[in-house]
Amino acid sequence: MDKPFNSLEQHFHLPHIREIDPSRPLEWLRMGWSDMRENLGASLSYGIVMAAIGYAILSYAADMPYLFTAAISGFFLIGPIAAAGLYEISRRHERGEQVSLMSSLRGLRRHADSMAYFGAFLAIALIGWERISAILFALFYGGEITDVSNFFRDVFLSGDYLHFVVAYLVVGGMLAAVVFSLSAIAIPMIMDRETDTVTAAMTSLRAVGLNLGAMALWAAIIVGLVMVGFATMMIGMVILLPLLGHATWHAYREMVH
Repeated sequence: MDKPFNSLEQHFHLPHIREIDPSRPLEWLRMGWSDMRENLGASLSYGIVMAAIGYAILSYAADMPYLFTAAISGFFLIGPIAAAGLYEISRRHERGEQVSLMSSLRGLRRHADSMAYFGAFLAIALIGWERISAILFALFYGGEITDVSNFFRDVFLSGDYLHFVVAYLVVGGMLAAVVFSLSAIAIPMIMDRETDTVTAAMTSLRAVGLNLGAMALWAAIIVGLVMVGFATMMIGMVILLPLLGHATWHAYREMVH
């Protein structure tokens, strides 16, 4: 089973990946909470900014159900790079260095090139998903486009548009799985090491492949907490995004040697 992931080392100089217990994501959350609590001002600053941006995007898309659903699912695609400053906070905190909002921003600037490349990849994935979402609506959804609150009730919960719901979830889930595998720990690795974008993405892919149980649980936790953030009109995201960002740093540190 390991062979496809081990063969990556023939083409990339990948660091050693530790195999971990499937329950470790719960410990990552505990350590992430500790990082956030000890760097509260800087951490919450990122949470506030991202929650405000998310609220603005959702407000803009509120009367366009296909765009609204794409925006929600797209948040998972751009989340890894949106939390980059939080990884820098955890990195500095771990080393006992000065931690502040400005110092974390300087850390982002230090890896600007690699971050830009990875950001471009995530942006392409997000744009592609928005177009795919529009196509799925055109192909499978024949009903009248209503406001968002009625749309979720009438389409996703009624059972009247089963083909559309299945197609939307399957295609979206496949794209999300690919992006998650390539980006789960790639950005923290870029922030921590002098490495290129492709090597970081391949390291992330191998870490996910060797720790499927733990990373499946971690993905489920991310989805659950982010949905809580959306359900609270982004208010909960002020805390949940920093928590997940700091926890992701510990996921990287535990799996990549």
